[in-house]
Amino acid sequence: MNHILHIPNSVKSFLIEVGELSYFAGRFFKEVFTRPFELKELMRQCYQMGNKSLMLVGVTGFILGLVMTLQTRPTLLEFGAGSWMPSMVGISIVREIGPVIIALICAGRISSGIGAELGSMRVTEQIDAMEVSGTNPFKYLVVTRIMAATLMIPLLIIYGDAIALLGSALIEYLKGDVSFLLFFNSVFDALEYSDINPAIVKSIFFGFAIGLVGCFKGYNCKRGTVGVGEASNSAVVFTSMLLFVIDFIAVFVTDIFYN
Repeated sequence: MNHILHIPNSVKSFLIEVGELSYFAGRFFKEVFTRPFELKELMRQCYQMGNKSLMLVGVTGFILGLVMTLQTRPTLLEFGAGSWMPSMVGISIVREIGPVIIALICAGRISSGIGAELGSMRVTEQIDAMEVSGTNPFKYLVVTRIMAATLMIPLLIIYGDAIALLGSALIEYLKGDVSFLLFFNSVFDALEYSDINPAIVKSIFFGFAIGLVGCFKGYNCKRGTVGVGEASNSAVVFTSMLLFVIDFIAVFVTDIFYN
């Protein structure tokens, strides 16, 4: 007697969506190397994602440095390890906490924004009009946004890490009488290439994931204006989950090659 394996509908829809996302990513890699190269639109998207996110990333990074130092300092002082504070905070922020937190913040702003923008263009038939007129909407709308996110997210993470270290240095200066010069000297003495290189590499993958999922959700938006909200919301949720998966893979691979 044959036994039929029943797969829940939620699992089916998830697997179908993963397959469609993989096809979408494959189409991106095909289109990104073909002419014409929309450099003007790429620069505009870099400005929209990078320059207009500086305030949000800066405030987030500064508060991250403040909170982390305030929470950790009393514990280290109990064990007489207050001098380890700069190196511990520096390694923690640069290697793990900074990239993940700032990527999640950027996912909330950039990925949802892309999903809502492209979703609105889809439901108002602007993308269909571009296809009818003979232009390539995927090249103009999707490729430029994914490339801009891939380029800008690592720069935003580096900027956010620097602001977070500045916030940590401010707490150490006010509470521990540690000068800014001594703090940053201790941080840079503790940091190694094995801390910086993996963080930069996974930041590039973070940016690619943020741009890819946002464009995928918006470009394939359905159900009218209701679908625009769903595309924006699901872009943030799916991107956040994907960021944690990428972070786990990056930590696992780093542990193999650097330890």
